[in-house]
Formats: sequence, C-alpha cells, structure tokens
Amino acid sequence: MNVRRGWIPGLVVAIVMVALVQADAAHLKEHARKHRIVYQLDDAGLDRAKFVLGNMRNHVAGVGGWQNIEALELVVFGPALKGFAKDGIDPALKQSLEALQMQGMTFGACGNTMKNYSITADQLPERSLILPQGGVVRLMELQEAGYIYIRP
Repeated sequence: MNVRRGWIPGLVVAIVMVALVQADAAHLKEHARKHRIVYQLDDAGLDRAKFVLGNMRNHVAGVGGWQNIEALELVVFGPALKGFAKDGIDPALKQSLEALQMQGMTFGACGNTMKNYSITADQLPERSLILPQGGVVRLMELQEAGYIYIRP
C-alpha cells in the first residue's frame, strides 16, 4: 500500500516545478520591451556598494538577461563616491563594477561630489561618465526620459 502512494509526492513536486517554469517564462513574455533603469548610490560603505551592485546583477538576471536591457546606469554621489576612488577601492568591488561595465552598465560620477572631495577623473574607475551637472540632476534627466529609478 505504501509503495503505491510513494510516487504521489514526487508527482506533486514535478507538477509544481513545471508550473514555476511556466510562470517564469510568462513573466519574461510580459516585458517584451527593453528596460531602461537607473540606480542611485549615495550611502558610504563597502557593504552598501556591494549590495547595490548585487541588486543590479540580480535585476539583469530577473528580467531575462542583458538582451532585455536597453540601458542600465549607476549614479554615484556624496560619500559613496569616495569608495570608488582607485587608490582605495576594494578589489572585489572593483571586479563587480568592471564586470557590470563590460556588460553594458554606465557608471556615473557626480561632478559636484568630485569637487567637494577633490576627486579627479583619473582617480575614478575606467569608463566613468563624469556628470558635471551633478548626480541628482542626472537622476532627474533620466527619469524624465522614462528610466525606472531605483534606490535600494
């Protein structure tokens, strides 16, 4: 009697797994257009920076990959920008940042913060986009252009 009922839990698990895969695929079909996203980072701290970059990686994966991303930008200002200066950047943070940049993410550095903290363009990661108008203005411009704004 127990032998015949032993297959029922396995069948239930299989049905649930198929339903989850179908639900995931349906989610991706709902978002046929490419996404434009801007993330804000202004809080200082290595853990915070790693958290935000991790959110960005998860975001890309959650929408089905880079083929579903039109633009992804990280705007960094205030005390957070100091953590990205080449002379003091954590190696793991640098690696995460460079990986995202190589895939297409833009790293935007606030020009006002650069002045206030005496950070030069040479001290910032390669391929940084200097924002002379300021980080908050850049956030406004991107939101006006239809970007989704995220501040994790």
